[in-house]
Order: sequence, then C-alpha cells, then structure tokens
Amino acid sequence: MPGYRKLFVLVGIAAFFAFSSLPTWAGVIIGGTRVVFPAKAREVTVRLQNKATDPALVQAWVDNGDERSSPDTADAPFTLSPPIFRMEPGKGHSLRLIHTGEPLPTDKETLFWLNVLEVPPKPKDAAGQNILQFAFRIRIKLFYRPENLAYASVEAPQKLTWTLIREGQEVQLEVTNPTPYHVTFSDVALVSGSQRFAKREAGGGMVSPGEKTRFPIVGVDASAKELTVEFKTINDYGAMVSANAHLTH
Repeated sequence: MPGYRKLFVLVGIAAFFAFSSLPTWAGVIIGGTRVVFPAKAREVTVRLQNKATDPALVQAWVDNGDERSSPDTADAPFTLSPPIFRMEPGKGHSLRLIHTGEPLPTDKETLFWLNVLEVPPKPKDAAGQNILQFAFRIRIKLFYRPENLAYASVEAPQKLTWTLIREGQEVQLEVTNPTPYHVTFSDVALVSGSQRFAKREAGGGMVSPGEKTRFPIVGVDASAKELTVEFKTINDYGAMVSANAHLTH
C-alpha cells in the first residue's frame, strides 16, 4: 500500500488565513513506497527528491508503529544519517538507515515506519507577519527482513488462506497469513460469476506474519454461489500484483 501525508501545525502562530490561499508545498518525495532492510545489510540508502521550487528543511526518524511519534519519542533500533538536513529545490539527497544491532526476530519480518517531515520555508513576503505554516509528513513501511526465510516474499500471497465469516447480517472475509512476511493489500473482493462484492472500507489493509485480518464485505447474500477471492497485493517495489484464491471452510 502507498505512504500518506499528515499536516502538523507549527507552534508560535497567532493568525490564520483561508486554506485556499495556502501555497502548494510538500515538494519532498521518497523514491519508493516501502523500504526493505535485509538483516545481512549494514545499512540501506533511501533517496529523496525535492520537487518544489523552494528549499526545505527535512527531519527523518523511524518508529515502531506509533503514528504520533516524534524524533524525541520514537523507539526503534535504527539511526538515520543525517537526521536533519536542508534540501535545495530540484535536488536529491541520500538518507542512510543504519540498524543499531539490537536483536530482532529471525523467523519473520518486523515492521517499522520511516517518517520524513518537511518544513517549508517562511514565505518571503511574510516578514514581520504572524502566519499559519504547515509541515508535511510522509510515513512509509520499513520491513526488517531476516536471512534464510523458508521462501521468497513473492510467494507469500499465494500461501494465504481465506474464510468467509457470517455473523448475523454481516459478512466478513478472514485472511490467515502462515508466512513470515507482511502482506499488504491494495484491493480485496469476493466474486460470484459476474457479481463482485467489495470490502466496506476503501483502501487496502495488511496481514502480519502468523496473524489474521478481517475485511467486512458489502452486498453478499446467502444465494451467492461458488465464491472466490480476488485481491491485489503490493510487492517490495511498490507494484500491485493481482491474485485469486478459493475459500476454505
């Protein structure tokens, strides 16, 4: 599944103006939608690019799943070099992720999150004014992947098992992941002939190693026959891969 941007209001603001008058910032992008950190690697490099016409101050950190994390509160066994840097307009920058050596599970992946916070410059015509200024955060998945796992990550989606759960009027599709990999979905649906029943929530989802996840499905009734599962997963390179599976009972 792709990373998302969150807005953080910077402190020290006394005045507010309409969002329609805000300039378009958030020019710093990451070269990829996820990072795979092989256990045998000493470090991994992530490329950033500033697509904006203005410079930006960038701060980066890794957390273990807390969306509200900050560089001061994040708790993850990685250091970043450099953690704070300036990016000139139209330029790229290499961000080094280094594992501290803290022991992590050797039989399955561990999920962390890479955060990149971009603080745009103060508008040149705002000297002496109190303004509302925004910072933009990109947050993408970071998978720490042990060596010598039983099979390749591309095989994981086909090893998932799917079960239809009926609870009263609600129908849920339960996926079980027996693999050592996290499997991220961009789409999940049930199919019966020419009928396609989508999951209730828009967007994707994820099932962790050895775990189960449920997707509420809309519109399925008791008369639907020969149901199969159609789903799309996101691979290590951020590409969507289509697959299908039969239900287990």
